[in-house]
Amino acid sequence: MRYEKGRKDASRSRIMEVAAERFRCDGIAASGLASVMKDAGMTNGAFYPHFQSKAALVRESVAAALEDQSDQIRQALAAGGLDMAIDAYLSAAHRDNPGQGCASAALLPEIAREPSETRQLYTERLLTLVRQVSAELSPQAQDPEGVALGIFATLIGALQMARAVEGTELSDRILAAGAVAARTLIQPCRDDEAS
Repeated sequence: MRYEKGRKDASRSRIMEVAAERFRCDGIAASGLASVMKDAGMTNGAFYPHFQSKAALVRESVAAALEDQSDQIRQALAAGGLDMAIDAYLSAAHRDNPGQGCASAALLPEIAREPSETRQLYTERLLTLVRQVSAELSPQAQDPEGVALGIFATLIGALQMARAVEGTELSDRILAAGAVAARTLIQPCRDDEAS
């Protein structure tokens, strides 16, 4: 039976979309191929024409999630600069919806155990995000990429902690403290601009 052109691409995209959300919600190890395929509305046998292995699906899903995050950061930066990007990242909505959120905050411990191809791809995409943020800092700032790395480490750590204690007043305090810490890292770069 032949299918219309483009159906295979649409099926592949659907599998990646479902997998990326499930991985971010439940973790990579806890997400079996059977549940991903069921959520995508397909049979298990339909997986292998699209991907060689679960590792390949993980790699491509993480890459797609990070590409989406790059687009979201670009939009937040264009709309309101770093302050808006920080507020969006450390929002209650982002905390409460990991399936649609940052792949790093949801998956870093598992990505560290993935094959080197996946870790290398993650590294490349992370550097793209870092460069997006560092471009927003003053050109006179010392080590803008280092500052951007510190901002990401602060944001990701704060979001992970806030999710761990979700549903408590402490969770909201962690989000607020993370935003203050991220802005503290940016402040010297803003002071450089003013001089």
